[in-house]
Amino acid sequence: MPITDKTPTRSGPVDKAALLRQHPLFRDLTPAALERLCRYAKTVKYKRGAKVVSKGDPGASMFAVARGTVRMSSPSTDGRAALLNLIGAGETFGEIAMLDGQPRSTDAIANTDCELLVIDRRDLLPFVRDEPDLAMRFIELLCTRLRWTSEQVEELILHNLSARLASALVRLVGRKAGKEAGNGTDRTIDATQQQLSEMVGISRESTNKQLVAWAANGWVRLEHGAIVVLKPDALREVAEREDDDDD
Repeated sequence: MPITDKTPTRSGPVDKAALLRQHPLFRDLTPAALERLCRYAKTVKYKRGAKVVSKGDPGASMFAVARGTVRMSSPSTDGRAALLNLIGAGETFGEIAMLDGQPRSTDAIANTDCELLVIDRRDLLPFVRDEPDLAMRFIELLCTRLRWTSEQVEELILHNLSARLASALVRLVGRKAGKEAGNGTDRTIDATQQQLSEMVGISRESTNKQLVAWAANGWVRLEHGAIVVLKPDALREVAEREDDDDD
C-alpha cells in the first residue's frame, strides 16, 4: 500500500531505552525494568496531518513522542476544533484513557512528521502494578495535566488577549525544555498562528497583529509554521499583567 499523508508507517530501529529514560515517568526504572518496558514499546511513524487517535476511540495504549509534535484537539459538530495542547519530543500522551480504560477524550493529530513509541494497555498496566513507584509518577503527571488545564481556563476567563498569547508561548517553551525557558533552550514552537489562536481563544487576525508587533520588538521571530521565542522574559512580563489593556 502506498504511503500517504494519512498513513502510519513502521519505522526503523530507534533507541527506545534512551527515549524512555529521558522522561520523568521512566527515568528511575532499574535497567531490568526498562529493558522489559522496551520490549513492550512499538515504534510507529506518522506523516504530518495523520490522525493518531480520534475522540471516542478505545483507550488501548499510551504514546511517547520520539520526534515531531502532536496536537491534541477537541472537534465540534460544525467542523471547528479547539486546540488543547501540543505534545513534543520527550513527552507522552494518552495516559488518561490508557489508565481508566474509557474512550479517548480528544483527537491526537500529527502536527509535523512524527515518530512515536506506542505501549499497549494490556502490557503497561501489569508493569505499573509491578513498579509501585511508577504509579506515583503517573499520579504526578496527571496532576501536572490538571494544573495545565486549570491555568488555561483561568487565562481564558481573567486575562486580556495579549497576556493569554504571551502566557501560551512562555508555557509551551518552558514545557519543551522541561523547565522555565532559559539560555541555551530550543525556543522554537511548531505551531501556526491559526493553531495558537485556537489555543488561547483569539482571532487569527488579532494573533497575527500581536505577533508582528512582538517580532518588531525582537521578542519573537516568525517562521513558516513556527514561532521562535527570542525574549521569554519580556513575554513573561506581558503574561503577568492583570489589567485589560486590549482595544
